Amino acid sequence: MLQIQDNMTILSILTSKSPAFLLTAIPGFHSAHAWISIPFCGLYAIALSGNSMILFIIITQHSLHEPMFYFLSMLSATDLGLTVSTMSTTLGILWFDAREITLDACIIQMFFLHGCTFMESGVLVAMAFDRYVAICNPLRYTTILTNSRIIQMGLLMILRTMVLILPLVLLLRPLSFCGMNVLSHSYCYHPDVIKLACSDTRANSICGLVDLVFTTGIDAPCIILSYILIIHSVLNITSPEERYKVFSTCVSHVGVVAVFYNPMMSLSLVHRYGRSVPKVVHSMMANVYLLFPPVLNPIIYSVKTKEIRKAVFSLLRTK
Repeated sequence: MLQIQDNMTILSILTSKSPAFLLTAIPGFHSAHAWISIPFCGLYAIALSGNSMILFIIITQHSLHEPMFYFLSMLSATDLGLTVSTMSTTLGILWFDAREITLDACIIQMFFLHGCTFMESGVLVAMAFDRYVAICNPLRYTTILTNSRIIQMGLLMILRTMVLILPLVLLLRPLSFCGMNVLSHSYCYHPDVIKLACSDTRANSICGLVDLVFTTGIDAPCIILSYILIIHSVLNITSPEERYKVFSTCVSHVGVVAVFYNPMMSLSLVHRYGRSVPKVVHSMMANVYLLFPPVLNPIIYSVKTKEIRKAVFSLLRTK
């Protein structure tokens, strides 16, 4: 029965005038979708509630109106965007087997998905700069990271995201798609979509490469450089206790950077070079790439940042 339903969906896509795609949850586990939806719902609930709580605490607690926590609120906002952008299609497949998505809907999803990814990369650079100034130039911290400068940094991140994301998604409109357009993931991912095109995709590939260079290619070296300077500064501190205390303020950020970049780089490498990798591995890595940062980031900051931890406990006690 399920096979007949899939065949009918594919037939409707092939005969449709406007391009459409079939999303894939976890290949080979179609009959277990109801059970698989349980951990997915749990992770989405943690991501939504955790990041919403961080945002609420930072907005309402005047003691947290500092540069470090402003950047953390930006991180939570982008994580909420990432979560919401994929939640509808993923749960739609697992609950209702709603696999079909039009090209226009795909483009809208990619705009928010990749846009939030670009934003998060920029926020992580801003947070690294915040730690660098706080440790290497503490006396000028408040004069360098003023409220107006933080707003300027936020607007610059948004501007960069818009400049990079608009050509990426608009170049998909002229492409021709033919055959069975079955995507590897439960959401539209740019490299996955352009692989299905039967027209020239060189412009799309070049645009994707340019975006990668101007986000990860610039942001990752900036983060590494900031930590090289931080480590150099920390090693000049004579007291081991003070050295540990200073470096412990960076632990949360280092954890968040690792959680964000490791799955992203792994998924990118698998898409480019892992043609023999089983489809289920592609699907699992894609879900880890988008679900783990929004789920783990609030947990990392709640556990490792004393001010956030106290505010969370205070909020929970009042309820």
